[in-house]
Amino acid sequence: MSPHRSAPAPALAVVGATGAVGSILLQILSQRADVWGGIRLIASPRSAGRVLAVRGEETEVLALTEDAFEGLGAGDVVLFLTPAEVSARWAPVATARGAVVVDQSAAFREDPEVPLVVPEVNAAAVRSRPRGIVAGPDCVTAAMIAALGALHAEYGLAELAVSSYQAASRSGRAGAEALRRQLSLVAGTPLGEQPGDVRRAVGEDTGPFAAPLALNVVPWSGELRADGWSSHELAVRAETRRILGLEALPVSVTCVQVPVVTGHSLTVRARFEREVAAAHAREILEAAPGVVLVDDPAAGEWPTPADAAGTDPAWVGRLRGSLDDARALEFFVCADNLRKGAALNAAQISELIAGESA
Repeated sequence: MSPHRSAPAPALAVVGATGAVGSILLQILSQRADVWGGIRLIASPRSAGRVLAVRGEETEVLALTEDAFEGLGAGDVVLFLTPAEVSARWAPVATARGAVVVDQSAAFREDPEVPLVVPEVNAAAVRSRPRGIVAGPDCVTAAMIAALGALHAEYGLAELAVSSYQAASRSGRAGAEALRRQLSLVAGTPLGEQPGDVRRAVGEDTGPFAAPLALNVVPWSGELRADGWSSHELAVRAETRRILGLEALPVSVTCVQVPVVTGHSLTVRARFEREVAAAHAREILEAAPGVVLVDDPAAGEWPTPADAAGTDPAWVGRLRGSLDDARALEFFVCADNLRKGAALNAAQISELIAGESA
């Protein structure tokens, strides 16, 4: 090959193309620059044969078998938008063929040989992947980490306390459908004024939530771990440390489910190594990639999940210096958990890898 001749564009295979995040990813692929030589869609056998539009072309969905990876090799990318057990089973099949795997599940996030990447914060980490796999973070971590990363680069993050207010679609279509069903049962009623009335109306089937979500908030997300912590709370703690390169960072997280369909929100208290001025912090966030500052309380302007849904950035507002600590900032952040929290991050990582062979 001539040294002046570019390599063929890599192929992209999307595993989990028919899921909630997969459908968002297909939209994103149609909106961003086309860096792919071809796009292959893969899903569970029950979805095989469906035809989906990708960049204006009708594409048939293949069943997830070894044959689905036929022809993929070095330079190609296989993107997994699947449960952890599916990624753990099939990612090694893809890497054995020479392709690079981008996995959005929890299967590899704690593996020291798998970089955990948010391109706005630690894009360079994508280049070191001993197992041929790059992981994306939990959707809660993804919502706040671009803003935190920008502030950390300036002030040095020393301590973090976070409460998340998580959308029902964190649990995919099942979560969104469960919330809509519950809302239909309580809409137009005087429920929510007496003990147990919402529970009786919703019934025992609360879907993927630990309690009724309609007219309610549920202070639980994930599986039970030691000392009362949930798996999702511990994941946000561990992932924040990994992405920022702060292995001993004190982090406290409380995860709460709220009756919102799409869009995670977080309250963040970040303490830094030196004094921080809110005005300068605003300038940093205004320039930070992947972040939009909406912060004018006098005009009633701040982010809400309803406004963040369907958009790419993390929206930050209510930024203020702590009243009791000159080294601490408090702020509120919202982001679309399916888009910013999963599909977009995976697409950005995949594009970084594709760019290596350009």
